[in-house]
Amino acid sequence: MKGVSLIVVEADREGFRRGRKLDKVGQHARDTAELFFDNVRVPVANLLGEEGKGFGYLMGELPQERLSIAVAAAAKLEACLEHTLAYVKDRKAFNQTVWDFQNTKFKLADIKAQAIAVRLMVDHYLSEHIRRRLTLEEAAIAKLYATETLGKALDEMVQLHGGYGYMMEDPVGRAFADSRVTRIYGGTSEVMRDLISRKL
Repeated sequence: MKGVSLIVVEADREGFRRGRKLDKVGQHARDTAELFFDNVRVPVANLLGEEGKGFGYLMGELPQERLSIAVAAAAKLEACLEHTLAYVKDRKAFNQTVWDFQNTKFKLADIKAQAIAVRLMVDHYLSEHIRRRLTLEEAAIAKLYATETLGKALDEMVQLHGGYGYMMEDPVGRAFADSRVTRIYGGTSEVMRDLISRKL
């Protein structure tokens, strides 16, 4: 039968080996490594679902995967905003706090509005998912808007932290590195735009 099938391969199977751990820009808490399958044989019992239907199974999980990425982006945006507010209200520059500059207030006011918009959208689509009504298009909208908004907001927040924001010891600096991939995995932002445009 033609098509993709999903199978379980135990780590101790002959022919399977794990390669080197890849050195990623961010998300160091999760390792990513090469996997090699050289003439690995598994019993029929290791087949997940029906033969040839693996691609359909994977596609069926995409809305939930994309929504979960959007939920994480919303949470990260709110946490980084809270951290940045505390930082700029404490950090002194030119005999005043960074918070005292109008530019800082305006930038963070914009980010607060964006964070609320992302939260409301994600909450709505989460409600749709719970009711089993979340569509592929809606999941794409959630992922696109949440991750793109997070990326732009983090760029602004790193700037407000100055050089410290570029350090991995700073939560905003780490979030900046960790969050870049959210516009890639689960489907790139360009793929999300393509999916959305098909329904226009």
